[in-house]
Amino acid sequence: MKALILAAGEGKRLEPITHTRPKPLIPVLNKPLIDYTLSALKELGVKDIVIVIGHLKDKLINYIRNNWSSLNITFIHQDKPLGTGHAVKVAEKYLNGDFLIIYGDLLLSKELIEKVVKEEGPTICGVYIPSSKKDYGILIYKNGLLEKIIEKPSSYIESNLINAGVYKFNEDIFYYLEKIKKSPRGEYELTDAINLMVQDGIKVKVIKAGSNEWFEVGKPWDILNITEELMKTTIKTSIIRGEVEDFVKIKGPVIIEEGAVIRSGTYIIGPVIIGRDVTIGPNSYIRPYTVIGDGSRIGNAVEVKSSVLMEHVTALHLTYIGDSIVCENVNFGAGTITANLRFDEKEVKMTIKGVRVSSGRRKLGAIIGAYVRTGINVSLMPGVKIGAYSWIAPGAVVDKDIPPYTFIRFKVEYYLEDIKERLKEVTYLSQQQS
Repeated sequence: MKALILAAGEGKRLEPITHTRPKPLIPVLNKPLIDYTLSALKELGVKDIVIVIGHLKDKLINYIRNNWSSLNITFIHQDKPLGTGHAVKVAEKYLNGDFLIIYGDLLLSKELIEKVVKEEGPTICGVYIPSSKKDYGILIYKNGLLEKIIEKPSSYIESNLINAGVYKFNEDIFYYLEKIKKSPRGEYELTDAINLMVQDGIKVKVIKAGSNEWFEVGKPWDILNITEELMKTTIKTSIIRGEVEDFVKIKGPVIIEEGAVIRSGTYIIGPVIIGRDVTIGPNSYIRPYTVIGDGSRIGNAVEVKSSVLMEHVTALHLTYIGDSIVCENVNFGAGTITANLRFDEKEVKMTIKGVRVSSGRRKLGAIIGAYVRTGINVSLMPGVKIGAYSWIAPGAVVDKDIPPYTFIRFKVEYYLEDIKERLKEVTYLSQQQS
């Protein structure tokens, strides 16, 4: 059996993380997302794999060639992002017999992939979600067989089983891909071809993903949610491979990789993962559900809570990073603070593709793109996104998203005449109120 991984998307909803890396290379517990899929496929004996690539393709190709030489992997470039149906179609000549189709922004258990592999005939995987379904395809099914997929419904639909983005098909799918037309979004949808199959009387089985078998990395806060869920179930005991100096306090399960140095006075509460060649302390505070990427430096009086720090992040003094995602090679000036709680304690919202969306989280800090630099005493408000390569000058209070390659300067100037006029206004208002 072969497998097709769809990994060409730009990941607009995940910006600024995807400014500098394709979705399959987003780290989860310090391991790229695609590693979980490739590892599962290898264990199941699926070694012939086709990957459709597009956005930042060279980074993905180089990573896979350097780390997965044991698999027979073919890369196909999708010139334009014309949808999942088009992505499958461009791989047609490399696929025959039964094959899997897996979306590249998923984290799947080996057990779930195995369920799909063992099914006979066309199969689609669904996953139950109790929350909003408007961003997903909804599976309408009966007696274990698919009746219809409704893409991103605008009105209420009773079914809470969404399309999980994991399929098993054979060459028949290409006949139906030839028959579909562009959707209202201007894309060729794989789900339209599947609906045509069902209309022609072809039986498509529906299997359901169990709890903790399927995770989607679709929006930035998904990374924080997945990190917490996986840490609860997979990190049970401490593994200390690095150096831990005297007077370091470690509570709960903590993984410290080779080359890491934890300096005196540091307090760590697990579950926490600390990557290779990381230095922490002295006098740092690392709180649960934190992942610190390889080569990062966390210094004196720095607190990190429930956050994901990617490779080579530097925060050397007097910084708080809470419920945030910090991409590679970010440097925080002293006193940089990520606020993670609104005054009214309501769910934090974030702008996704121009639309304000609730994260479902009461605590959510900033999403900081790669190579960002902040000056001293910078404050980042809950839910802001900082584009890659941007600089933020000292003293700035950032309450709006910042595009990539932007310099933000915060400056307030007071002139004597302005102050005099303001004092006159205050005095007048006070007299009126009295």
